[in-house]
Amino acid sequence: MASIEKHQEAVAKYASKVDKGLLEAMTKTYRLVLSKKDSESVACGDPEELKRIRQNFLKKKLGRTESDEKLDKAIKDVCEKMKGSRAKSRLAFYYLLAVKYKAKDIFVK
Repeated sequence: MASIEKHQEAVAKYASKVDKGLLEAMTKTYRLVLSKKDSESVACGDPEELKRIRQNFLKKKLGRTESDEKLDKAIKDVCEKMKGSRAKSRLAFYYLLAVKYKAKDIFVK
């Protein structure tokens, strides 16, 4: 598993301020996903992956109830923000969505 510093650097590229407590909690939550090469990054060009992010992360994990269109827009916004990176860090991607929806309390107890 990559260190918290690696993830902090990835998030810092896209967020003006990094909440280290949130980042540490999310790193623990997603440690298994982040330990696998094929799942540690997000492919914005894969519609099925984006659908899984909407269903599994936004709806199930964060409990979002907005329309699929609004949630897809949030995902596309993060894809656009991270477009300069070929391998988009899954943790940074999730972190940006969690911050957008003010979901710190879901991860930090």
